[in-house]
Amino acid sequence: MQPAVPNPSPNRRRRSCAGMTLIELIVATSILLVLTSMALPLARVTIQRQREHQLRAALDEMRGAIDRYKDAADRGLIQVQLDTQGYPPDLDTLVQGVPMGTEKIHFLRAIPKDPMTNSYDWGLRSVQDDPDSSNWGGQDVFNVYTTSNGTALDGTSYNKW
Repeated sequence: MQPAVPNPSPNRRRRSCAGMTLIELIVATSILLVLTSMALPLARVTIQRQREHQLRAALDEMRGAIDRYKDAADRGLIQVQLDTQGYPPDLDTLVQGVPMGTEKIHFLRAIPKDPMTNSYDWGLRSVQDDPDSSNWGGQDVFNVYTTSNGTALDGTSYNKW
C-alpha cells in the first residue's frame, strides 16, 4: 500500500495560481522592449524605401512626358521654338497641353509631388546646361531631378537619380 500524500493547504494552492511574480513581469517587459527596438529601424527603412519608390515613379512619369513631347515635336506634330531643340519650355506646358491640329494634347495630368522635399518644385536641366549643373538655363526642359540632398539606401545621392 502507498503512503498517503498529505493534502496541500488551501492557502498554498491559492498562492501558486495568483498571477505573475515581479521577476516574470520584468522578463516579459524586457522581451517586449527588445522586440520593439528591433522593429523600429525596420519600419524606418520601409518608409524610406517607399519614398524612394515614389520618387523613381515621379521621375519616370515626368521624363516619359518629356520624351513624348520631344517625339511629337520631332515628328512635326506640334510647333516648338527653334532654340529648344524640341523639348518643352517648362513642366507646366506638359500639364496645360499644346495644340495638335484641332485638339490640345496633354502630356501630364499634374506635376507630381516630390516625396523627398514634400513640394512640387523640381530641379530642371536644359539641353544647353552642363550635365551636373544645379542651375537651370531656362531655355527648355531636358531632364528633371529632385532638389533633395539626401542619400538613398544604396548610398547614391537622390539628386543624381
